[in-house]
Amino acid sequence: MLKQSSILSRLIDRCLTRPRLLGPGRGSPRRAVRRILVFGRIPNPTVDYYLVARLEAAGMPPFELCDIRNFRAAELEAEGSFVLICRYASPALVSWIERHSEVLAGVGLFLDDDIPAVITGEDADLPYRLFLWYRAVFPLRRLNRQLDCLWLSTPRLAAAIGETGARLLPPAPPAKLWQRPQAADCGDEVVIAYHATGVHVAEHRFLRPIIEKVLAARPQARFEVVAGPGASGIWKGLERCDVRLPTSWNSYLESMTSARVDIFLVPLTPSAVNDCRSPTKRIDVARLDAAGLYSASLSYGFGHDRGEIHLSHDAKEWVRAILALIDNPAERQAVAAATRAEVAAMTALASVGLPEIAKHFQEKCDSGFPSGNA
Repeated sequence: MLKQSSILSRLIDRCLTRPRLLGPGRGSPRRAVRRILVFGRIPNPTVDYYLVARLEAAGMPPFELCDIRNFRAAELEAEGSFVLICRYASPALVSWIERHSEVLAGVGLFLDDDIPAVITGEDADLPYRLFLWYRAVFPLRRLNRQLDCLWLSTPRLAAAIGETGARLLPPAPPAKLWQRPQAADCGDEVVIAYHATGVHVAEHRFLRPIIEKVLAARPQARFEVVAGPGASGIWKGLERCDVRLPTSWNSYLESMTSARVDIFLVPLTPSAVNDCRSPTKRIDVARLDAAGLYSASLSYGFGHDRGEIHLSHDAKEWVRAILALIDNPAERQAVAAATRAEVAAMTALASVGLPEIAKHFQEKCDSGFPSGNA
């Protein structure tokens, strides 16, 4: 028998609007593109991991990044602009789109999470659920009538959204975002890390007894965890454990330029939300030049192909794998190199830009408009 909370979640889920392509373009810009206006809560990792390198690719229109928290309609040029929304919109932005619909080149949306599943799931706190509804779901009631293009990060997310005209857009980070100088060797100490947001409480609970066993078995090991207020208490009372609260995206990137991590943990508890995730944590692992341990999953794979290590959701298996990497520096280097190769392949995907938009920009260039990025 289903729990009442599960039944309620399903009822709420059915009431949450999904993105639908109802605009005149239906899968491509509706007219020639002069520029791209990217809207979202900027800066953020989604823009950097999926969009920036593609927008900078040869043959793409000039682009501008616009934070919806500082929306200035008077400073925007609507005619010939393609509006690309990254996850979040605001009522002011949607109203601006509606007012200028006849002159915009088109409207697109990019999503990298099953946001309705996050809202109805168990990990997110109430303020975050309300934020997601207000910024990502509520605007779709009006935005869908304008939506020409929809890009989604994974096939499973596309299946969950259910819009057949959506295009897949896997992560493609700029090389400069992960190819960074690493910290000097700190001798025999081995640093293990897990960095997560507030929607990964289940993963924190899964890791807590694992890390306790590892630290007890290896006195040279130290653990570093990024945990929001809802999860930080899970780590209380554990020695050689450094608990940090999440910071802004730019502050996090800056701190990682000098951080030293040897083993980076990427667990994913089985859930509808996690099934839709893409392997962006690989980028963080590569940036730190760390050895990654990943959950066997749709996101990261199920075998030990190409030198990476994928583990079942079994605590004993994770303990054994972490201890083995602590004891074998050469293996850590090999596993780290395997992840760097995977991320380099991601970066290569950016070279084609966004073909749907690039095609319309080329048509416009042939008509005499200037090309090149701003």
